[in-house]
Amino acid sequence: MKEIRLEFFLKTSPAVLFSRISTPSGLAEWFADNVIESGKILTFIWGNSEQKALILTMIPFESITFRWLDMEPGYEFGFNILKDEITGDVALIVTDNIDDDDVEDTRNLWNSQVSKLKQMIGS
Repeated sequence: MKEIRLEFFLKTSPAVLFSRISTPSGLAEWFADNVIESGKILTFIWGNSEQKALILTMIPFESITFRWLDMEPGYEFGFNILKDEITGDVALIVTDNIDDDDVEDTRNLWNSQVSKLKQMIGS
């Protein structure tokens, strides 16, 4: 298993960005076709497939971490929001734990998904 970390700069506020990474409606705008919440478990739906993830940690306006329920422990992914106090720049840090041979595909997937996120928030 390997952890990858990707950094994306977005023209938005931490509050707007946090709503897109932590709520079912926000995640359904860019990450999945639909997201259903049941307590701390989110069901992500893509076409005819779905995958459930448990919210492990959440710090409002800062970060959220998920663990896929259909995979062994350690397969987690998360989002951190960093704001540069001097420039006001907002960065989304994506961290994902993946199989060693999935690095390039995973990077491409996150680049594509975050590109959709940027379009949704007008960044």
